[in-house]
Amino acid sequence: MIKRITNLFFLLLALPMFAQLGGESTYQFLNLVSSPRQAALGGKIITNFDYDVTEALYNPASINWQMHNQLAVNASSYLGGITYGTAAYAYTWDRHVQTFHFGVTYINYGTFDGYDVNGNATGSFTGNEAAISAGYNYNIPFTDFYVGANVKVITSLLEQYNSIGGAVDIGVMYINEKLDFHAALTVRNIGTQFTTYAGQNEPLPFEVNFGMSQTLENVPIRWHLTLENLQQWPIGVSNPARATTDLDGNQTQEKVGFFNNALRHLILGAELWPEKGFNLRVGYNFRRAEELRIEDQRNFSGISAGISIRLNKLRFSYTHARYTSAANTSFFGLQIDLDNRRWR
Repeated sequence: MIKRITNLFFLLLALPMFAQLGGESTYQFLNLVSSPRQAALGGKIITNFDYDVTEALYNPASINWQMHNQLAVNASSYLGGITYGTAAYAYTWDRHVQTFHFGVTYINYGTFDGYDVNGNATGSFTGNEAAISAGYNYNIPFTDFYVGANVKVITSLLEQYNSIGGAVDIGVMYINEKLDFHAALTVRNIGTQFTTYAGQNEPLPFEVNFGMSQTLENVPIRWHLTLENLQQWPIGVSNPARATTDLDGNQTQEKVGFFNNALRHLILGAELWPEKGFNLRVGYNFRRAEELRIEDQRNFSGISAGISIRLNKLRFSYTHARYTSAANTSFFGLQIDLDNRRWR
């Protein structure tokens, strides 16, 4: 079974038609961070295996019985007045097995003023997208490996154009309880458009991520390391704003070397007191930091930090993520424990 799963993932990684990154595919909102916790730890954390029901939106292999009857709602006032958020719920049919997960991801781009080619006003219009998902996780018998999948239905409305699509996320997680070490691999957004905006089929934002995390033995800190967008190399492109011009007017474009490309795949995060009612979280996203940095100006792009507080059956989370000196984002989350059986 494990050999077959491994062969499947490597086959998916080898398909060049899926090597997509931002701006090269539709439904880009599918790869936005799903919760304040994920945002605080750098943006793409796939190795948490605990109460966090929102985690399963990004890695279905994390679905587990501790999520039973947990309801989470997350919202963010994103860049440029865009609002987006997620909601998630899980239900365990019986103790420790048969846990089902349900989720919603939405984004609202706001209201825009429309004009024709002659500059005449045509009225206002809106844009929004959403995805509804259902997921399930399976523990391979007599092993420490978990396999999960999410099935998603996607809708998008941009002005008068609309599209419907479907996708599947697949995740595999290895858990070593003795070392408190987790490793995970996710293959996300394998799918297609059922109906297109204007007759042209566009690829979905396919993404492959690998992550590791561990709680230190004598220090209440859990470190996280994620390698994102492994389906594409190189990941970096030259920024025209960083081109240099010599005295003769010759322009030299920015060069993105091997080491710079490698770093752009890396995300680091740390969570203090991960199993307590109060958590501190911090993360650093190297790709965001490099792509949004401004020459000769220190703006701390890529840094994110957050907190989480549990009060009885409520858990509040907040994260502030640094993008540029002119644009930062706050993430808010609330998780409600509806479980009266108190299995945890």
